[in-house]
Amino acid sequence: MPKISIVVPCFNEEESIKFFYQEMEKVEKKLKKQKVTLEIIFIDDGSIDNTLEEIKKISKKSKKVKYISFSRNFGKEAAMYAGLEYSTGDYVTVMDVDLQDPPMMIIEMYEYVKDKEYDSVGVRRVTRKGEPFIRSFFAKIFYKLINKISKVEMVDGARDFRLMSRQMVNAVLSMKEYNRYSKGLFNFVGFKTKWLEYENIKRVHGKTKWNFWGLFLYAMDGIIAFTTAPLTIATIIGVIFCLVSFIAIIFIIIKTLIWNDPTSGWPSMVCIMFFLSGIQLFCTGIGGLYLSKTYLETKKRPIYIIKEQK
Repeated sequence: MPKISIVVPCFNEEESIKFFYQEMEKVEKKLKKQKVTLEIIFIDDGSIDNTLEEIKKISKKSKKVKYISFSRNFGKEAAMYAGLEYSTGDYVTVMDVDLQDPPMMIIEMYEYVKDKEYDSVGVRRVTRKGEPFIRSFFAKIFYKLINKISKVEMVDGARDFRLMSRQMVNAVLSMKEYNRYSKGLFNFVGFKTKWLEYENIKRVHGKTKWNFWGLFLYAMDGIIAFTTAPLTIATIIGVIFCLVSFIAIIFIIIKTLIWNDPTSGWPSMVCIMFFLSGIQLFCTGIGGLYLSKTYLETKKRPIYIIKEQK
């Protein structure tokens, strides 16, 4: 019988777990008619509330429920990787426990992959209703930017929620990089993907753990992981300013020799110095980001550490 593994990263989600499991039981009943079994793998990403206790309660009642508990918070990317690595299903999906990923869509997704017509079925939000305007605006800007500078296409509104074949999962697991950006990795490995659209759904309980700064850093990780365009841009800026400064020097020399006009205006000179210093620091910072990611990769530290599991 085909098995679908459901990977569920959790961080301080004690209130959402029971609601999520109730919905998954409904999905299981429908999938049983197609002779499909479920495996649910909760990943406790170092929660400091009663998330792990809630997971254990469900695990005692059902053999299909497994869990991994990290020694500390390693982040959602590490939790997703652990779940994919621990999964045993013929098909694997990653879902948020807050029910923003509609569980019933798994049934529709399975219809596309069971006959091997597609290797993966992903979902994308066609609206961002309920999100702050600023976050939605910058999200759209990010997708437009990264699709222009990266060779890997990023689908606007795409979620981590997708049903993948075992072959595709193994391809993702083969990339053991420490700095992970799964949205990009899923697209990087290729395979034929079907996209399903749905409208944004509010969380069943609690508030999102992502703030604007966290999403900004995550977006930077995505850019650094899938394109070196910022380094090229920094180089081009440097060349342009060198040319501009060379032309300005020649202009000042000619002006002084012909019209005997002494160079003056220290306030404007100070402003120019500050401006150029800012450009230099900006370009140095871009190089520093790439260097820091390389430094972290060379350490070969584990992506996650397990404290206990079932």
